[in-house]
Amino acid sequence: MIGIKYLSEAHLKGFEKYKYNSVDTSILSVYVMHPFWNWLVQFFPRWIAPNLLTFTGFLLTVVNFFLIGYYDFGFTAATKEVNPIPGWVWILAAINLFVAYTLDGIDGKQARRTGTSGPLGELFDHGLDSYSTLLIPLYVFSLFGIMDLPPVRMHFVMLNAYLNFYLSHVEKYITGVMFLPWGYDFVMWGVSITLGLTGICGPEIWQMT
Repeated sequence: MIGIKYLSEAHLKGFEKYKYNSVDTSILSVYVMHPFWNWLVQFFPRWIAPNLLTFTGFLLTVVNFFLIGYYDFGFTAATKEVNPIPGWVWILAAINLFVAYTLDGIDGKQARRTGTSGPLGELFDHGLDSYSTLLIPLYVFSLFGIMDLPPVRMHFVMLNAYLNFYLSHVEKYITGVMFLPWGYDFVMWGVSITLGLTGICGPEIWQMT
């Protein structure tokens, strides 16, 4: 609202001293993804803003949400005899998700590379990640259908994802260090591969009965 200050002078001064501090011990991240991201970020022009990479990756997850939702609004496609979701939709969703994952991995590297890293960039990045935490489980739920996985299970999966996401940030607030969870990299790889296989073989390969 106009005339209301959300940040005090102490908060604003704290921005000048803030430095992002994280620990990533994931084998997949340390030995595979970070070397790949360090190599890839060199091909991005320095005039590209890190937040643009962040936002582009987020938009790809939103595209997936609307694309799959258009064909499977009620999460019933996987349980129908003739699946209304074309194979190309799943394959495109897999590509979009992996590209979004990659952009999320290099936006911070681009920021440090261009000397534009800061707390607002981190807030923007993690704020959009919190929305993606909601959208990505919906892709998976659509793979199985509402008959095999009741909606209450979907809500528990989403709640679990949110708890892990926010508890990581609570831990960072207390310790000053962001301990990046191993599950993130494996989940992004796993969901991307699952979506790709669905596009090739069809969602019936995941049916439980």
